[in-house]
Amino acid sequence: MRRLIVRRLLQTVPMLFFVSLVCFALVKAAPGDPVLSFVTPNMHADDIERVRHNLGLDQPAYVQYVKWLKEGLSGNFGYSLVNHQPVLGQIVDRLPATAGLVGAAIALAVLLAIPLGLLAGANRNKWVDKLVNLLAYIGISVPLFWLAILFVYLFAIRLHWLPSLGMHTIGKNGALDVIKHGILPCAVLAIGFLSVYVRYIRSSTISQLKEDYVQIQYAFGSAKRTILFRHVLKHVLLPVITLLGMSLGDLVTGAIVTETVFSWPGIGSLGMTAVRGFDYPVILGITLLSSVMLIVGNLLADMLYGFADPRIKLTR
Repeated sequence: MRRLIVRRLLQTVPMLFFVSLVCFALVKAAPGDPVLSFVTPNMHADDIERVRHNLGLDQPAYVQYVKWLKEGLSGNFGYSLVNHQPVLGQIVDRLPATAGLVGAAIALAVLLAIPLGLLAGANRNKWVDKLVNLLAYIGISVPLFWLAILFVYLFAIRLHWLPSLGMHTIGKNGALDVIKHGILPCAVLAIGFLSVYVRYIRSSTISQLKEDYVQIQYAFGSAKRTILFRHVLKHVLLPVITLLGMSLGDLVTGAIVTETVFSWPGIGSLGMTAVRGFDYPVILGITLLSSVMLIVGNLLADMLYGFADPRIKLTR
C-alpha cells in the first residue's frame, strides 16, 4: 500500500502540470479582455496600454504561464483584477462555506442512497425498485437551478418556513441561523448527489446478489435483511468510495449554480463573479484547486480500497 501511495503521488506531478497548462490555455482562449474592467470611457489608448503592461498581459502567453506557474508553486496565485485582493486569500475565506454546504449534502446523500440502493437492488423489477428508479431518474433529469428556484418559491415564498438567500440573517451570527439558511441549498445538492449514488449502489447490489457467497448464506438460513446489510453492504461500499473520491473536487466547485441561486457566499459564487468580470487569476486559482482536490480524492479512494477490501493490497 505504501508503494501504491508513493507511486500515485509521483504521478500527480505531471498530471498537475498538464492540468495547469490546460486551464491556463482555456482561460486565455476565452472571449473578453480583463483590461476592459479598468477602462473608462475617456481613457486614452496609451493609458490602456499602460494598464495592460502593469498587469503583465502584454507579454507572450508562454511567458505569462511560466511566471504564473512559478508564483503558484510558492503559494502566490496573484491578485484579483476586480478587487485587487489576493486570490488565495479569497478562496480560503470562502472555502469553509462551500465545503460545509457540499460536505453536508454528500453525507446526507450517502446516508439515504445506501439503504435505498440496497432495497431497490434486492427487489429488482418490483414496485419498490421502480419507484426508486423513477425518483432517481427525475433527480438526474431535473436541472438543479430549476429545482432550487422551485424550493425557494415553495418553502420560502409560499410557506415562509425557511430563508431563501444568504448565509446569515442580519443581526444574527449563531450556528442555528446558518443551519436554517443552509437547509434549502443542502437539500438541492443532496438530491443531485443522491440520484447518482442510488443508481450505482443498485447496480452493485444486483451484481453482488448473484455471487456464490450470497447463495451460501441463503443455504445456511440467513435472513435476506442480514445478508444485505452484513455481507452485501461491504462489497457495495467500493463504488461508494469511488464516488466519494470523485466528489471531493465538488467541495470546491460543486455548488456554483446552487450558491448563485441562494446567494450562498462560497467559492461557487466567487467563481461566477470572476467569470462575469473576466477575473482570470481567480478563475485559474479556483480551477486549479478543484483539480487538485479531485486528484487527492482519487488517491484517498485508492487508499480506502485497501481498508475496505484487503485483497486489493495483494493485487497492487
